[in-house]
Amino acid sequence: MKSLTLRQLRYFDALAQHGHFGRAAEACAISQPALSLQIRELEDTLGTTLVERGARQIRLTATGEALVARARDILQGVDELANLARAAAGPLSGRLRIGVIPTVAPYLLPRVIATLAARYPALDLRPREAVTQKLVEDLREARLDVAIVALPVSEPWLQELPLFSEEFVLVRHTRDAAAPVPNPDTLREMRLLLLEEGHCFRDQALSYCRLSPGMPRDLMEGSALSTLVQMVGAGIGVTLIPQMAVAIETRSAPVAVARLPEPRPMRTIGLVWRKTNPLGGQFAELGEVVRGPGRG
Repeated sequence: MKSLTLRQLRYFDALAQHGHFGRAAEACAISQPALSLQIRELEDTLGTTLVERGARQIRLTATGEALVARARDILQGVDELANLARAAAGPLSGRLRIGVIPTVAPYLLPRVIATLAARYPALDLRPREAVTQKLVEDLREARLDVAIVALPVSEPWLQELPLFSEEFVLVRHTRDAAAPVPNPDTLREMRLLLLEEGHCFRDQALSYCRLSPGMPRDLMEGSALSTLVQMVGAGIGVTLIPQMAVAIETRSAPVAVARLPEPRPMRTIGLVWRKTNPLGGQFAELGEVVRGPGRG
């Protein structure tokens, strides 16, 4: 009987994650026929069918479901062995898979990537943008090493490292620039533009306005902060954005920015990683890069 290979397990994990041979092959940076051949060889080695192949998608058999859970445990263990060796070798190097939430990625990542490339030339950075729930899932399944998110996440298996806090600011049309800044009670009666469900920033904005996420309201939603600001510029309503987004998002729209009354809404940005990750001791260095100059 042939031996299983880590490559086969990684390809099978990717196929289970994406549910499609083409997307899994793209994620693994190989051709679809090559991935399909590896999966077929894995099935031949085990003597059982792992995948029900359909025209548009695949489904795992009962054996496939059981195998993918064990395969992920094995792959996570192998990755942590590699991380243990990297931690002992000194500065950050090799592949580092880092997740970032969408309300941070466009404003922080360019500087972070440039700084890391200069400071750690042997580091192979693999950034990924997704909402917090997806990043936590990928951390659990060892598809990510570390993530930049809004804290707290409050998962007992995750280590959290707070880095800095920032205010939310009010964005409204320039014609309203001289009007009094609304308090939360007034703001909740206005046409508030929010990100789509799934974004933690949406929940934070609702919390500030003392609105329940399930409360029926005539709200406009957008998939990105830039969309919300442009809608405000078109005169549709008002929105809240984090301070780090102001310089980029307000430069091309006729909007005015105002600080909200005390107590101002805030969020804390930090790093999270699995407590079992041997690179945890080095993520403090990464945290200093993310924090950047001038932030205590």
